[in-house]
Amino acid sequence: METHKGDNPNKYGSSAPNLVNRQTNAKDTVINVNGIEIGGEEIVIIAGPCAVENMEQILETARAVYSGGANILRGGAYKPRTSPYSFQGLGEEGLRYLSQARKETGLPVVTEVMDTREMELVCKYADIIQIGSRSMHNFPLLKEAGKCRKPVLFKRGLMATIDEYLHAAEYILSEGNREIILCERGIRTFETSTRNTLDLSAVPVLKRQTHLPVIVDPSHGTGHSWLVPAMAKAAIAAGADGIMVEVHNKPLEALSDGQQSLYPEEFVQLVKDLDKISQAMGRRLFLHKSLLA
Repeated sequence: METHKGDNPNKYGSSAPNLVNRQTNAKDTVINVNGIEIGGEEIVIIAGPCAVENMEQILETARAVYSGGANILRGGAYKPRTSPYSFQGLGEEGLRYLSQARKETGLPVVTEVMDTREMELVCKYADIIQIGSRSMHNFPLLKEAGKCRKPVLFKRGLMATIDEYLHAAEYILSEGNREIILCERGIRTFETSTRNTLDLSAVPVLKRQTHLPVIVDPSHGTGHSWLVPAMAKAAIAAGADGIMVEVHNKPLEALSDGQQSLYPEEFVQLVKDLDKISQAMGRRLFLHKSLLA
C-alpha cells in the first residue's frame, strides 16, 4: 500500500481490539443471510417501518419495499423510546407479524433486541438481530448476542467514539459470533438542525480499521425524510456496504419516527438513484430474482 510521509497505515487500528482488527483478519468478512451477501461487491438495502404496529401495516409496507428493491425487511417489535409513555412495540405479537411478512415476501427480517431475557425469543423469529445505539454499552446483552448464532446488526452509540464502538463489538466477537454488521446511525453533537449528526467519515475509517461490513442508517442519522435520499447516496459514495432506511405505508400515521420515514414511492426512486451511484463506485445493488427477471 502506498503511504505518504507521516501516514502510518496502522495508526487508526493500533488500539483496536484483536478480533475486529483488520491486522488480525485482512480479508473482508462477508455475511450470508439467506443467500444475500453483506460485505461483498453488491450493495444491500434494508428497509421497513421503525415499529411494527399491526399486521396490515407491516404486510403492506413489506410488499412495497420488496417490489421497490429492498433485500431485508426491518421492523421493531421492541422499541426503546425516550418517553415511557410512547409506543413501546408489540413484543412477541410484532415478531409474529414480521414472520408472516417474511413468509409472504421472502425477505429476511432484522429486528431489535433490548433485553437479555428476550434474546432467545427474538433469535427464534429474526434472521438478523439488531443491537440498537442505546444498548451499545449493555455488555451482558452483547455477550448474549455473541452466543446467539445469528448475524448481529450493531449500531454505534449516540456518543461513542469509533474506538469505544469497536471495543463494544469485541464483546460479541469474543463470545464466538463473528457475523457482525457495523452500522453508523449518527452521533449526538451540538447541532440541532438534524436529529443526530451522521458521521459518514466513520465509513472509510471503519473499512480501513476492521474487516467487518459497514452500513449506514440515514433515517436516524438525520431525523428528516427529505434528507434521507441525499445521505443514503453519500453513504454509498463513501464506501458503505449497504443502507438501512425507514419506510412506512402511511408515515403521517406512524406510531414511531414517521417524520423520518419515506413513502413507498420515495423509496422506489431512492433505489433507482442508488443503483446509479453504486455503478459509479464500481459496484451494484443486490437485486432479488423478481427484479432481475
